Amino acid sequence: MHVTDRAAGQRPATAAAGIDLKCVGLSKSFRDFWMRPRVRAVESLDLEIQRGEIFGLLGPNGSGKSTTIKMILGLITPTAGRIAVLGHRPRDVATKRQIGYLPEESYLYRFLSARETLDFYGRLFRIPARERRERIDRLLAMVGLEAVGHRPVGEFSKGMQRRVGLAQSLINDPQFLILDEPTSGMDPVGARQIRDLIADLGRRGKTVLLCTHQLSDVEDLCDRVAIMFGGRIRATGRCDELLEDEQASTIHTPLLDPAVADEVRGVLARHGLAPVTIERPRRRLETVFLEVVEQARAAGLETSGARAGGAVPDFLRGDERAGSAAGQAVPGEATAAADGVALSERDTAGRGADIDTALLDSLLPDAADDPSA
Repeated sequence: MHVTDRAAGQRPATAAAGIDLKCVGLSKSFRDFWMRPRVRAVESLDLEIQRGEIFGLLGPNGSGKSTTIKMILGLITPTAGRIAVLGHRPRDVATKRQIGYLPEESYLYRFLSARETLDFYGRLFRIPARERRERIDRLLAMVGLEAVGHRPVGEFSKGMQRRVGLAQSLINDPQFLILDEPTSGMDPVGARQIRDLIADLGRRGKTVLLCTHQLSDVEDLCDRVAIMFGGRIRATGRCDELLEDEQASTIHTPLLDPAVADEVRGVLARHGLAPVTIERPRRRLETVFLEVVEQARAAGLETSGARAGGAVPDFLRGDERAGSAAGQAVPGEATAAADGVALSERDTAGRGADIDTALLDSLLPDAADDPSA
């Protein structure tokens, strides 16, 4: 399997079937003991993810990504705003069956084996025994742990535990997947396999919300991205749109002799160097990300997370005299992520019948008036 760029024309047909996540005016404030607002973690956030889309949620530590994901999962209640997840409210229990979640840290029972871990979570979803065994075998093979599935996960490396966590998030064959740093702690080969898997999930019509600091993964995988800072989305759009440099053009030609390279484009045609492709060059997502963050910082916008890093302390450079001057780092907010894969044919009959239409109408007020909707 090989990661490919998911252009607009390559999106699965299911992407137009509906909206799997809709947030309107979402805000969250954390209060102190006296109920005074202490931290404004998320403020007036609007977010929409279509079915079958791989969406990247980016931002520096403390920008509000983890808080946003916790509200989407129904783990915390928004201070203001509304959320619809798969057509229901976040705390709707039945909706949880269609959500897969991989947190940033793999919280596993260290004395259970990998196979027992997956069996435990499969039982929580009340998956029949035979189907559960089949899924476990396929998932362990998918993450490369079929040969060590009997070993306690406490003996695994961090990368191997991440693989177990990924398999666990897929056991219920969810439609909406939230992945938080899915390649954290993995070797390059394992990281590539996970990227291939995420791309395949998107092709299969799964909806993926990806949180990661590996911006190259986002460039390769995501249809659209949003960059957060200070609890707000500062930039959003398709990767192609965000990375396009509108101030320059690039000309692609066959390999040129040094003398020909110094001539103008009109001369290239006379030398038979055709076809000549002219297009706007792309910038790296990392460049756009840093620009958005630096612009937000230059504007004096507040953030509850870590600030820009300073110089390396002297004691880390081997200067023992500065040992007493060592400072303490400002903790940042962790991100979150999750996922799921089509492990077997799922009965979709009647799935849309129990959608909370009143909730959707309140979040999509114009849908009923649009005949094309």
